[in-house]
Amino acid sequence: MSPVVPVLLYHAVMDDPPAWIAEFTVTPKAFAAHLDAVADSGRTPVTISAFADRLVGRAPLPPRPVLLTFDDGFADLPGPTADLLAAREMPATAYLTTGAVVPGGRSLLPPAPMMTLDGAARLEQAGVEVGSHTVTHAQLDTLTAPRLRAELLDSKAVLEDALGHPVPHLAYPHGYNSPRVRAAAARAGYETATAVRHALSSERDERHRIARLIVRRGHTVAEVRAWLAGDGARVAPYRDGPRTVAWRWYRRGRAALRGPEFAG
Repeated sequence: MSPVVPVLLYHAVMDDPPAWIAEFTVTPKAFAAHLDAVADSGRTPVTISAFADRLVGRAPLPPRPVLLTFDDGFADLPGPTADLLAAREMPATAYLTTGAVVPGGRSLLPPAPMMTLDGAARLEQAGVEVGSHTVTHAQLDTLTAPRLRAELLDSKAVLEDALGHPVPHLAYPHGYNSPRVRAAAARAGYETATAVRHALSSERDERHRIARLIVRRGHTVAEVRAWLAGDGARVAPYRDGPRTVAWRWYRRGRAALRGPEFAG
C-alpha cells in the first residue's frame, strides 16, 4: 500500500466566526493544539508543491509527510495563523478566493472578515504557499465551459500578477469537481487540484483530485491525532460513489434554473 498522506483542510482560525462558516472553523487554542499534535506525530509538514513533486516523480517526500491547507483567505490567515505556523517552522498552503480578497471584487462567499490580496506576499514570506480557489467560489461542476474557464484562469492570473511567479495549484470550492472540471483545471495550467473527499491522501492519489479532510469545530485533538496516524478515514484514490454522482447531477439541474451557486 502506498504511504498515507494526511492533507488537513482548515478555513478560518478565530474565536467568534460568522455563523455561516462557524462549523468549519477552529479556535486559535484548538489550532495550536493541532499543530502540537503534528509535531508530536513525527510527521513533516510539506507544501502542495512538494507533494506535486512526488506525484509526478520529480522528487521524493519525507518518510511521513502531512499537508496543512487553508481555503478562502480569511483575515486571520496572514496574521496570527501564519504566525503560529512560522513559530513552529511548519510550511503550509493557502488557496485564495480572489473575488473575496481583491478590493472591490465580487464573490459568492457570504460576508466575513477576509484578508486582502497584498497579504499573499506576506503569506509566502511566512512559508505559506499560495494557490487559487477560483474567483467567486462557485460550484465548478455546474458551470458552463466559458464560465468554468474564467473561474480557473482569471483567479490564476490575479495571483500570478500579485506574486510575480506561476501559481500552479488549485483547490475546488467545497471540493466540487467532475471529470470535465479536472480536465479543465489541467488545461488551465494547474499541476495539482485538491478536492475534499473526507479521506486520507496517498502517494498514489490523483493529481487533480487530491483528497483532503475538513477540520471542523467539533473535531477533537484525538481525531486529528488519529488522522496523523493514518487512521479514521478511507484512503484515496477511489471512485466516486453513486450518491456523489447523483448529487452532482441534481446540483447541475438546479444551477441550470437558478444560475451559479455558492459552493458551501
